[in-house]
Amino acid sequence: MITTFKEFIEEESQKQYYIDLKKFVLGEYQKYRCFPPYKNIFHALSITPLDSVKVVILGQDPYHEVNQAHGLAFSVLCDKLPPSLVNIYKEMEDDLHVKVNQNGNLEYLAKQGVLLLNTSLTVREHMANSHANKGWKIFTDNCIKLLNEQNRPIVFILWGRNAISKTKYLNNPLHLVLTSAHPSPLSAYNGFFGSKPFSKTNDFLTKNNLSPIKWVKNMQ
Repeated sequence: MITTFKEFIEEESQKQYYIDLKKFVLGEYQKYRCFPPYKNIFHALSITPLDSVKVVILGQDPYHEVNQAHGLAFSVLCDKLPPSLVNIYKEMEDDLHVKVNQNGNLEYLAKQGVLLLNTSLTVREHMANSHANKGWKIFTDNCIKLLNEQNRPIVFILWGRNAISKTKYLNNPLHLVLTSAHPSPLSAYNGFFGSKPFSKTNDFLTKNNLSPIKWVKNMQ
């Protein structure tokens, strides 16, 4: 029985797909500029322990420009915010009726039990999805299956077709699955804006006697 993400990674690392994936990723990082920094590839799984996960927000793959990705889906460590994150903040403000400090770094959420997981954990510079079909899908699918097995309420927030495809692994009646269009400018107006994922998540957590997420740093 796996009880930590460290145990999960160790178990996956014995499988052939992971051995091939690791060889590929090492080669990419040696030849090209890739993101996030190598030491931060598993940042999401280290900063949010398995037994503390209350919410899972699933992204696609890391931002692929300099000084953006640092291992947490949708989070950045730079002043210029990617359009998807701008839209996430907009929906957060509209949903919760608060003003958000839009500095880009979402670590404060990860430390509250919000797992900010991409379906692919690495990417080559300027090339979205460049590492998507090299084994990460198997790794993150298995991670989602592990989360589905947890015997406590968890909210899964799935934005966009890629994330929504993971609903087939989510059949635990204890959990809540919220789906909508992706927050990218291409699709945000097709169902992301107005979907109210943040208030719905907190309503569910509260009903299950769990502390709600402080989505905004200055929320009471």
